[in-house]
Amino acid sequence: MGVYDLICNRRTIRKFLQERIPKNDLLACLNAARLAPSSRNRQPLEYILIVKNLDLVFNHVSIAGYNSAVGPLDDEKPVAYIVVISNKDINDHPRYDVGLAVENIVLTALERGIGSCIMGSVEREELKPKLKIPENYNIELAIGLGYPKQKSQEAKYKGDVKYYLNEDGVLNVPKRSLKDIMHEEVF
Repeated sequence: MGVYDLICNRRTIRKFLQERIPKNDLLACLNAARLAPSSRNRQPLEYILIVKNLDLVFNHVSIAGYNSAVGPLDDEKPVAYIVVISNKDINDHPRYDVGLAVENIVLTALERGIGSCIMGSVEREELKPKLKIPENYNIELAIGLGYPKQKSQEAKYKGDVKYYLNEDGVLNVPKRSLKDIMHEEVF
């Protein structure tokens, strides 16, 4: 699958099979993040890979903000996490770097059949000491990873961005159309 097809097919997955991800696939995701563009090439981001103490992260993130029914049961949780952290001494506003690196992670994962859930709702102050993160670092977000147990698809936007399960149990994610977001030459 080419890059454009990966982008078009990538959807957030919130329920995962309990099957280990090969370490080489996880390292490929991290290497893709490392190679992402960085503002002024400052490279403030680092990553904590968690594959053993999974509840340490799960208990401090929100995986289904709009609708808890779409979230995982105990046997559907992510089987790996990547916690994205930034060094404040290098760059205290790395939001663009974070977006670029995270997109590389999730597209590399998808290329390998791995689903992902990007979680910005993180109990940062509670999680930071548990992960032994130094004071001069911030937790930016966490990414849950695993082989998909659910299907997720684009749905037509009808004025509401909230995702929902359809009658077949497929997660529908409303997306605004290209026509609605594109302006040619002027607004």
